Amino acid sequence: MKLPGFSRWISSVFLLPGVVLMTTLWGCGGKSSNKNQITIGVSYQDLANEYVIRLQNAIRAEAKKLNVKLIELDARGRAERQIGQVENFVNQHVNAVILNPEDEYGSAPAVDVAVHHHIPVVVVNALVSNLNEVNAYVGSPDSVAGVMEAEEMMKVLGDKGNIVLLQGPYGHSAEVQRTEGIKAVLAKYPKAKIIAEQTANWDRAQAMTVMENWLSAGRTIDGVIAENDEMALGALGAIQGSGAKRKIPVIGIDAIHEALQDVASGKMIATVYQDADAQGSQAVEMAYKLVKGEKVPHLDYIPFQLVTKANVAQYLQKAGLNKNG
Repeated sequence: MKLPGFSRWISSVFLLPGVVLMTTLWGCGGKSSNKNQITIGVSYQDLANEYVIRLQNAIRAEAKKLNVKLIELDARGRAERQIGQVENFVNQHVNAVILNPEDEYGSAPAVDVAVHHHIPVVVVNALVSNLNEVNAYVGSPDSVAGVMEAEEMMKVLGDKGNIVLLQGPYGHSAEVQRTEGIKAVLAKYPKAKIIAEQTANWDRAQAMTVMENWLSAGRTIDGVIAENDEMALGALGAIQGSGAKRKIPVIGIDAIHEALQDVASGKMIATVYQDADAQGSQAVEMAYKLVKGEKVPHLDYIPFQLVTKANVAQYLQKAGLNKNG
């Protein structure tokens, strides 16, 4: 990935057990690195996910603005790697850690490592079970996103129908909370029911396979609720590839570029916008202030926003896309 505007781009591999290094950015502010420059270690849950890439872009932009040095590691969907990654940050004497956790419980020991070494920790986008131990959290209330999805699906289907649910990785806080929100809404509609649910691990290809299996089983499916856009797009691909004679409504979360375009064209009924720019920039700002000894709020929640065909144009514009893609 090419990073315009950054003075130096260095990729390295640290031969530490369980540690996978994605990239290291030195002198993100465009100035020469010095011993007084703040260094922040960032552990991402999985940079194969477009939303996480958007989060990374926001983190890099804010780091450049504040002249912060970043050391970035990719857990590639493995919570246990994040423990080793934070140990790596400790060895490199970072001033703060930003953790984008893969798993609510599995990533929690990574927090313990930083706390043990008195390094400020900011958790972003997803929760950890020991949230009370972190210095700050910035993210969005995932149960609300699930509620938004289910309510919009019921509106489209007329308060009834057979729903299939594509879930995130089991144990991920977003999966847990989004599932809770979805089921809480559907429980209010006696004529609506979830006829199948399965994880596709936020992954488009896995979601396509799961959806193909559901379609081939011959059951009547009236709507697809996917807990992120990658899985929604995978389900949509399976529906289109099956030659289905009727349209099956699909909804997702994150408002990634392709999903916005599919909402605009009517292929998807809606997506739920999660503000990666605000989450990423505020995570860096909080870490920076903590290192400087300033106070920050322990919890900072950024609202989700429902995106339908009626208002998608403003989100396309914000993403730098035109209505036709």
